[in-house]
Amino acid sequence: MQPFDLKQVRLKSGIFKNAQDVDLKYILELNPDRLLAPYLIASDIPVKAERYGNWESIGLDGHIAGHYLSALAMMYASTGDTTLKNRLDYMIDELSLCQNKNGNGYVGGIPQGKIFWDRIHNGDIDGSNFGLNNTWVPLYNIHKLFAGLNDAYHYADNKKAKDILIKLGDWFIELIRPLSDEQIQNILKTEHGGINESFADLYIITKNKKYLETAEKISHLAILNPLIKKEDKLTGLHANTQIPKVIGFEKIAVLSGKKEWSDAVGFFWENVTQKRSVSFGGNSFAEHFNPTDDFSGMIKSNQGPETCNSYNMERLGKALFLDKNDVSYLDFYERTLYNHILSSQHPEKGGFVYFTPIRPNHYRVYSQPETSMWCCVGSGLENHSKYGELIYSHTGDDIFVNLFIPSTLDWKEKGISIEQSTEFPYQNSTDISLKIKKNKTFSLNIRCPEWAENFEILINGKIQNIEAKPSNYLILKRKWKSGDQITVQFKISTRLESLPDGSNWSAFVNGPIVLAAKTSNKDLDGLFADDSRMGHVAAGKYYPLDQAYAIIGEKADYISKLKDLGNMHFRLDSLELQPFFDLHDSRYQMYFQNYTKEQYKEKHDLLKQQEIEELAIESKTVDKINCGEQQSEVDHGYKGEKSDSGYEDTKSWRSTRSYISYQLLNKNKAGKFLDISSINEFKTKNITILVNEKPAQVISLKDKLIRLDIDKIETVNIRITANPGSNSPKFHQLRILKN
Repeated sequence: MQPFDLKQVRLKSGIFKNAQDVDLKYILELNPDRLLAPYLIASDIPVKAERYGNWESIGLDGHIAGHYLSALAMMYASTGDTTLKNRLDYMIDELSLCQNKNGNGYVGGIPQGKIFWDRIHNGDIDGSNFGLNNTWVPLYNIHKLFAGLNDAYHYADNKKAKDILIKLGDWFIELIRPLSDEQIQNILKTEHGGINESFADLYIITKNKKYLETAEKISHLAILNPLIKKEDKLTGLHANTQIPKVIGFEKIAVLSGKKEWSDAVGFFWENVTQKRSVSFGGNSFAEHFNPTDDFSGMIKSNQGPETCNSYNMERLGKALFLDKNDVSYLDFYERTLYNHILSSQHPEKGGFVYFTPIRPNHYRVYSQPETSMWCCVGSGLENHSKYGELIYSHTGDDIFVNLFIPSTLDWKEKGISIEQSTEFPYQNSTDISLKIKKNKTFSLNIRCPEWAENFEILINGKIQNIEAKPSNYLILKRKWKSGDQITVQFKISTRLESLPDGSNWSAFVNGPIVLAAKTSNKDLDGLFADDSRMGHVAAGKYYPLDQAYAIIGEKADYISKLKDLGNMHFRLDSLELQPFFDLHDSRYQMYFQNYTKEQYKEKHDLLKQQEIEELAIESKTVDKINCGEQQSEVDHGYKGEKSDSGYEDTKSWRSTRSYISYQLLNKNKAGKFLDISSINEFKTKNITILVNEKPAQVISLKDKLIRLDIDKIETVNIRITANPGSNSPKFHQLRILKN
């Protein structure tokens, strides 16, 4: 199966064209010189504008520029807007100057990059989940540049981008040349994006086997080997760290014919899409994969599925569809496209969403061009620039219509044009018209989605005798002529879809569209993000779960009670359900608990008590760190050496054989105590704890919790050192409490 180039497909008026236009405006509001500043600084070239703040000046300097190259290239291909091409060419020229100044093929925005990379080259390596030699995910950062340069060449035919990319790849090969396989795998402990995919791409461009060999060498075996053995070792892992690696495994498998790698990717896909994804396609909470049999953490959290995860699952789904020629991959792709990707951008004001909570009565936060430089801004810039990538595909002369999105396809090489007109999902049909230079016999293959009922095809107004099979194509082979009209009609129904853990939480889904209800427009703190480190989190008050709407009785009764208001809106008692992608600037409820009448009082009272206890703890908390969780630790200035992290007994942890340190903020000196909990035995003789460089004042030590006195200290710098020959406990959480 082959995709069409983005330049061959154009969106017509509709929800996706609107999203593309809003993204284009956001792209043009960003200043290329500010994005380039970290690269100029690293190359000792005077900057033309001050670099951006937020994540672009606290360690991930330069990562957005890589995404920006991709977004410019794909948006140019999708629209033909030469302003984008001119901006892309300018940035590539500037990056070329930086690379030439460095003199060794390297170009990057990583702080103190030359010193950092020299240490790596010399084998001085201390890797952990997101810190490599106490530098924030440097390989992840530079992977964005690899990908951006590749996209600039692939989508915008920028030859200089190709030259920079090859030189950068050769620099990297030389960088790791002295390292043993063990040292390379130690480096790969740290989040590194899809760096293995980048070298597979270099092989595709150059056909030089050294790049494919490098791609295999820098594939993370700690993730790959369990997948090969069909072992699920994902729970507790940082989710978006793993998905790009698997995209790389898939591309390498295709290029090298490694069947066991391909099978490993298939196992990962099934596991994540069937056991770990919620109704709108997203997965994980607080950025980590939760247990497949317990989604309660996601239900409770304000840090629901991350948009970057779905960005990468869409990329993996596309790759698998094209590789396997299997239409079933499109069912997940479509579901995620409409419900997570489309909903992750504000449709009027612009701005991208990081976390999409499924916690009832919570909300989302949107980025702003001048304040927000998160990873989900980078992937967000790309998400809405490439909606045309899989609407159509082809094999030989045959065309496949995969998605019902208003658009045109211009296949000049074959003299065929297609125009698709539809209001889907607001109407249950699509019209396809053909323009052909001369009459031609070929197959037009129309996807019959898994959710479509009473699927019908009309050609020039005449109904066809067909047998539609869900998740399959209807093959229309005939001699087509210009002006032929194909009409696709179907019915869809609403159902309640449970969480994968089998718990009593369900979402209303109409066809492929997830429905949700607006519940409140109060307490939307930080709705449009400021430049704070954690500005991407909807940090407003939690509304108690026991006060959320629930379904009492049989699910089927609630489906039958839905009153169709038109335009994909439905009345359910006092609620109005609508497409989640169309719900913004509000708290919402997507998932509803279902009780029998007999269960309701007992179960609801238990939930109420649990909420009282949990919210009571949160109300006393001034600041906290979940050890081993990336964003929580980065937000609190984590540093450490010889440190390990993991997930055990539903809890994340971090330990050390040297030291770890954090900074907590005791705002207004409101907190009196710092509680440090571990998941194994707490032996104080094995560790030394300093608070602001002084021995910590221990109030109590009980079970697996030590309480420290931090009264009247506003900034709490804590350093925990393992005494010689000792390991620290596995620390789970640090929490400042008022009382």
